[in-house]
Amino acid sequence: MTFSGWILALCLVALEGERHAAHAEEGASSERNCSSVPPYLPPTAVNTTLRLLQLRAAMKPHNISAYIIPGTDAHLSEYIAPYDARLAWMSGFSGSAGTAVVTQDKAVLWTDSRYWVQAERQMDCNWELERDVSVSSITNWLIKETKEGDEVGFDPFLFSVDTFAAYKTKLAPAKRVLTSIPDNLVDEIWSERPPLPPDSLTRLPDEFIERTWQNKVDQIRGQMMDNPYKPTALLLSALDETAWLFNLRGNDIPFNPFFYSYTLLTFDKIWLFVHTERVTEELKVYLNSSCDTLHCVQLLNYDSVREHLMKYLEEPGVRVWVGTEYTNQALYELITPEGKLLQSTYSPVLTTKAVKVDTEQRILREAHIRDAVAVMQLLLHLERAVPEGMETELTAAEFVNECRSKQKYSRGPSFETISASGPNAALAHYSPSKETARQLRVDEMYLVDSGGQYLDGTTDITRTVHWGKPTALQKDAFTRVLKGNIEISRTIFPAGTKGVNIEMLGRRALWEVGLNYGHGTGHGVGNYFGVHEWPVGFQSNNIPFQEGMFTSIEPGYYKENDFGIRIEDIALARSIKTEHGNNYLTFETVSLVPYDRKLINTTILSLEQLVWLDSYYRVIREKVGPELKSQGLTEVYDWMIENTQPFLTDGASAVVASMSPLLLLLLLPLALL
Repeated sequence: MTFSGWILALCLVALEGERHAAHAEEGASSERNCSSVPPYLPPTAVNTTLRLLQLRAAMKPHNISAYIIPGTDAHLSEYIAPYDARLAWMSGFSGSAGTAVVTQDKAVLWTDSRYWVQAERQMDCNWELERDVSVSSITNWLIKETKEGDEVGFDPFLFSVDTFAAYKTKLAPAKRVLTSIPDNLVDEIWSERPPLPPDSLTRLPDEFIERTWQNKVDQIRGQMMDNPYKPTALLLSALDETAWLFNLRGNDIPFNPFFYSYTLLTFDKIWLFVHTERVTEELKVYLNSSCDTLHCVQLLNYDSVREHLMKYLEEPGVRVWVGTEYTNQALYELITPEGKLLQSTYSPVLTTKAVKVDTEQRILREAHIRDAVAVMQLLLHLERAVPEGMETELTAAEFVNECRSKQKYSRGPSFETISASGPNAALAHYSPSKETARQLRVDEMYLVDSGGQYLDGTTDITRTVHWGKPTALQKDAFTRVLKGNIEISRTIFPAGTKGVNIEMLGRRALWEVGLNYGHGTGHGVGNYFGVHEWPVGFQSNNIPFQEGMFTSIEPGYYKENDFGIRIEDIALARSIKTEHGNNYLTFETVSLVPYDRKLINTTILSLEQLVWLDSYYRVIREKVGPELKSQGLTEVYDWMIENTQPFLTDGASAVVASMSPLLLLLLLPLALL
């Protein structure tokens, strides 16, 4: 760009900044209004005028007509470090799911329904919002906005194998060319890019480990040996893969104890690509990094992974196994010819990690008991403080984080707390800030979705409450969401069933009255790992359930600009004996916090659901009660006892199994007396 061009650009930025400030003072709305004259921008919107000018200038030497900016990192992580938050820096949008495309005259963001309102609050009027996340929507737009022969630039480190294939399949027939640009263009103009954290890596204490890293390496090598396609090496790209394999943790990603790394594992070599300056001498001994045998980890520089992989691929007879879900295109494209490649959706590390061994199951249960204490402290505190007008969404989030920090083995929150009241709760993934936090009121619904990281486990729990008198719709919707949670939790199904085949149980009660929700019904969770741990869950691309898998169960309902409801628990898939078969599973709920009784309409719950609730509440008393007493939290204990009173009269549940369905229906009102 010429000197005069930059002067003009700076003038435009100044004018945009003045307009931004003036309209922020109006305070007319929390969302932008680009059609008004002059356009209105809320104080949460980010001025991106100069950034877009700089990016468009950087695009020109590459002769590209458009540039794609995904919201991920080189490991295709859901949660990313500030160092990798390119999408947020370019657009202002900080949601965890989205893709941007910039041309010389347009800038567009694609994201899903969880983040539409957030995008309207955070983006300025340089940006258009497409309410979709599909690759076909993006490619259709690109075909419309570019000409035949035009090149579309992308960073291959930020594209998964499958994502690249999806773009190419759509663009190639339209004669648009995907152009790989390994040196990211946003990085070139991001002058104040946050640095990487300097923290050294750490190892998990022995009391939280059943399998040593050597045991895990042998287990994965065994799966490589058993694979009929005979891989000679396994490439691990997802951050949790390497962390799990070596029982290591880091601090590179907010809320997630991961560190930037790759691993290349063969039958006689282990290469770990990491920022070596952050590996202490103690860890070098732990990893046997000074030797060169089967259980010796060779430490190599993080940035040398491409070079080393190319060198390995030059050897005769090698075949590299990759999981395409988390391998980026920059590494995948090196594995040629095709005979040197073996691919599966998920690596054997991810599928092995998904099944928790006995020690992992035990300590994850224990973490949820202590976590329940913190959530109960919050709910009791809010019952007292909200009627006095003393709490906001932000102070409530800070309070529960503080409560968790005092629990044994605490390592901070597992994600940014979703603390949302009234219309903000209708945004499934809203998190409060100083600019957006509302005061909590007794006449509004309140949703709190929060979790903790502990050395022995990761937690994630959502409760929805009302401190006043809920409306009939609120009570009905809450009860139907609860019914969905219970129906999944109590279902019995064959081992090997995919979650997508039972997911509708969480929606059925809502569907019956024409209600629904727009997010998934559950996800895996780790042991001091990611709060969203793939590949467990209820989506079509999740693996079948096996005994020892942990998943969230979280149906919800959201009435736009009014209220939101979500009930989320973590549950363990465990075996159960049936009358005619043994290879069956059910769920054991390990989140242990009662639901808001005021919002439950017992007349639309079945007797079986009420029996399940009473059984669940007995477990809460048995497991959390002693912990509350040991911590001297008498008032919280009393609150817990009051809120876990049984729904059925004594003895009512004992005769359920012997009653006919018709008799159950006739006696249900009496059982509730």
